[in-house]
Amino acid sequence: MIIRTVAIATALLAAPAAAEVVEQTDNGFATRDTATVDAAPYDVWQALIAPARWWNDGHTWSGEADNMFLSAQGGGCFCELLPVRDGTPEGVRRGSAMHMMVLQADPPSALRMRGALGPLQSEPVDGVLTVTLAPADDGATRMVWEYVVGGHMRFKVPEIARAVDGVMSQQLRGLAGLFGGPVARTDPAPEPAALPAPGRPSVSEAFEGLDEGG
Repeated sequence: MIIRTVAIATALLAAPAAAEVVEQTDNGFATRDTATVDAAPYDVWQALIAPARWWNDGHTWSGEADNMFLSAQGGGCFCELLPVRDGTPEGVRRGSAMHMMVLQADPPSALRMRGALGPLQSEPVDGVLTVTLAPADDGATRMVWEYVVGGHMRFKVPEIARAVDGVMSQQLRGLAGLFGGPVARTDPAPEPAALPAPGRPSVSEAFEGLDEGG
């Protein structure tokens, strides 16, 4: 599962990649995790969309990250195949679980997905994960993961926010580990490519340019 304990998450925050709960309300939170790796953006992208290579076994429904797959197209599935139970009759289709749905895939710059991860799946909440990749110095790539969650949940928000951020950082480090791990950099964080800029537009700004009857 994506959350085990807050203690594990707290330990993860000491890793050589930046992680932070950047916003918190009574019914939601936002986390931001960053790392830079010595690899080109297209190489990082190809690894990003192959979660079986880097997702942590302990944060899956099946217990094996090898069962994870991601269809990096709009409407595509970040999903997991579940093991066939002993005694299952022949012809019964193998089970599966959707972690998130792809909203936008723009290689090698941005991947945005929607879904409530792990135990949040049992709550009436929604989450959006935006992963941005940008070139850094010396051919490196800067990765930024932003996960925004909102809605009613039966968790204490401060605790679940820290735990989710810790696990997001763990997954990011798993991806970075394919390229030798995060490296110390001072490159500025990239702006989301081909995606709306972060921020909170007013209602009038959000609907600017639309017909009154739209």
